[in-house]
Amino acid sequence: MSSVKIGIIGAGSAVFSLKLVSDLCKTKTLWGSTVTLMDIDQSRLEGAFFLAKRFAKEVGADLNFEKTLDLDKAIIGSDFVINTAMVGGHSFLEKMREIGERHGYYRGIDTQEFNMVSDYYTLTNNGQFNYFLEIAKKIEKYSPGAWLLQAANPVFEGTTLINRYTKTKMVGFCHGHYAVDNFVKELGLDSSKVDWQVAGVNHGIWLNKFFYNGKDAYNMIDTLKEKALKHRPLHPFDDQISPAAFDAYEFYGMMPIGDTVRNSSWKYHYDLDHKKKWYGEPWAGADSEIGWKWYQNKLAEVSAVTIEVAKILEQNPELPFSKIIESAKDRLPADFFVEASNIFDPKKLSGEQHIPFIDAVKNGNSGRFIVNILNKGSIIKGISEDVAVEVPALVDAGGIKPEKLEPMLNDRILKWYLAPRIMRMEWAIDAFINKDPNMVLEILMRDRRTKSYEQAKAVVQEIFKK
Repeated sequence: MSSVKIGIIGAGSAVFSLKLVSDLCKTKTLWGSTVTLMDIDQSRLEGAFFLAKRFAKEVGADLNFEKTLDLDKAIIGSDFVINTAMVGGHSFLEKMREIGERHGYYRGIDTQEFNMVSDYYTLTNNGQFNYFLEIAKKIEKYSPGAWLLQAANPVFEGTTLINRYTKTKMVGFCHGHYAVDNFVKELGLDSSKVDWQVAGVNHGIWLNKFFYNGKDAYNMIDTLKEKALKHRPLHPFDDQISPAAFDAYEFYGMMPIGDTVRNSSWKYHYDLDHKKKWYGEPWAGADSEIGWKWYQNKLAEVSAVTIEVAKILEQNPELPFSKIIESAKDRLPADFFVEASNIFDPKKLSGEQHIPFIDAVKNGNSGRFIVNILNKGSIIKGISEDVAVEVPALVDAGGIKPEKLEPMLNDRILKWYLAPRIMRMEWAIDAFINKDPNMVLEILMRDRRTKSYEQAKAVVQEIFKK
């Protein structure tokens, strides 16, 4: 058993923080560790701190908790720093979107081909990029041997940026690969007999391998096409078996996975009607004005329930978490209820990779992870080694060992999807590093929504005004 110090930045996101705390409570090889919760919002921080301590006490986990508003205190002496923070929060992103739409850019200037996820801003996210570098440089200064675990979006740009401009040891994580489970479930397969790989860049990953019982089973996915064409999503994020996913599969020759389905082509995103056609009614996908509003409302509901849970626990210190969550079942979205139930299930991990990664590195309890790391050694052939890629890897006390991709991503994905997506990443980082809004203006001149130089100039001036 090895104790560590873990700093969680942006810990005011109580549900995500509780996932990490829950996983830590269930990982006895890390008991004795200290967790420093950091946020700039005092009330949200207090709530997360209370819930974390209360849950650890309930399950009898030997963990120490600290709270702070000071970034330095979350980093100093830490062995691992987990960054979940979104500078300005969703309100900032919505402001950027509103400005963009007012100037004729449907869903905002960040919503361009190959980059459509609604919290994945790259052109207007100077604050987020600055914070990424600030955290990494503080780790260099105060805890030079620590790992930075990047969870905050944009992970692709962030992982590339941090690795290029700092010496911080870091890795990026995302959830998108779990969408492979949709195929396992729909095909009625035994998950223990499925062997798969995904590869690409964050929010741009592709299923290059799908084996069952040791044999290539990729053609089994083809049997789901008819179901995809009749797709009726259960919620806006239910898009892995959708017309958009199978259309991209047909063009690229490999299946887009997770958020890649939302990023594959502008032809799915021209307007609300097109979004409905490709992602299904009534929400038209997660990134439509309907779907994203649904998501924001659900986040607000979950936040309200979280605050309510904290108050109930304060008033009833002996009441188990599980009883409270069960009582809130009718007011929680189904997916969030399942998520909350898993958090408090003593035998289930949340699915987040951060704590298992820490355990693997610290204690040698090796595991398979999907990681965002630099493409050193040409893990994906045809991509520069200083670009972050998302690939499967074995992690143990010796570090991260990427798997050999078999088969390699095909030429069409490399040339038609990854090359232009990487170029957009390079443009965004270049504009940020040079602090030059004119570079963003030049990017917009290549945007299909731009009708004139004056239009692009006006939106850039408003977004980047002093």
